[in-house]
Amino acid sequence: MSDSNYEDGGYRTHPTAMLGRGSVVLAVLTVQVIAFGTLYVIGRPTLYVGVALGSAALLGWRANDGWFGVAAATFGVVLLLALGMPLVMFITRQNPSLIVEAARSSEVHTMLYLTVYGPLLATVASLAFGVPLAYLLARGFTGQAIVESLVDLPLVVPHSVAGILILFGFGRRGLFPGVSVLTTITGMVLALTFVSAPFAVNTTREAFETIDSRLEYAARSHGATPFETFRRIQIPLAYRGILTGGVLAWARGVSEFGAVAVVAYSVNFFYPFTGEETVAQHAPVYIFNTFTSAGLADASAVAFILLVMSAGIFLVVRLLTDTESGSVL
Repeated sequence: MSDSNYEDGGYRTHPTAMLGRGSVVLAVLTVQVIAFGTLYVIGRPTLYVGVALGSAALLGWRANDGWFGVAAATFGVVLLLALGMPLVMFITRQNPSLIVEAARSSEVHTMLYLTVYGPLLATVASLAFGVPLAYLLARGFTGQAIVESLVDLPLVVPHSVAGILILFGFGRRGLFPGVSVLTTITGMVLALTFVSAPFAVNTTREAFETIDSRLEYAARSHGATPFETFRRIQIPLAYRGILTGGVLAWARGVSEFGAVAVVAYSVNFFYPFTGEETVAQHAPVYIFNTFTSAGLADASAVAFILLVMSAGIFLVVRLLTDTESGSVL
């Protein structure tokens, strides 16, 4: 490394870093928004790819990492474009009248309630049974590899197969023959728990693994029982990981299509706003039906509402758990 990078025996901060990370990011985002907006208005949005790659190369060079910084920034922006451009184009091409119409629809209201309520129940189940398992996995035991493989199995099983497994496990000839699974909220929650539990368990296990074992030893040496140590030491220190696992599990449940389509294509459940039983569909199923029956424009309007709702929930959770602001959930 060049001696010019050192000053008074220490590493010299690059001028870009001195501007403050937040200011640099805000400036870059502002320029990108203006560039994309201008190109979109004149009908040449594809030219934005060149603008973004050029900006990435410039930032990589300014990072003082030479050709490696340029290459890293350019490759990174390619992935960001692949992830972000469909979202940006989706938002900019929405029809406001269709969004308003969908937002006023009682059918959409029922769908949104079910889409929040069902995954929330699945998340509670995943955490209630998954946190103790994550704790045991973090401590280690004989045969742990087999248990970990079973926990991770839903991640590699096709979603439609997951729904079929639920029918075999909990259907008429399953573990609980008296429990109705098809077209019920019970079946929907079982399917969502199956696909989302790995996120809750694995994220929580990682949180437990970061806790210093000496804290548990100190608590036990002062007379605390294993349960008291778990409740007063392990849970408070791992709560952010547990909450993150819960949010990921909920998000996975919201996005699930295949398993729900097999088990509970249409769901019978109690809707508190009407005080009676009603029938609705999980959001991915509802949006798919809207797409096949009414077309892309109507389906995208419903998808936009779901996107805004999900983003709002994520933002609230992030603000409540922001350690820099000192907030505590």
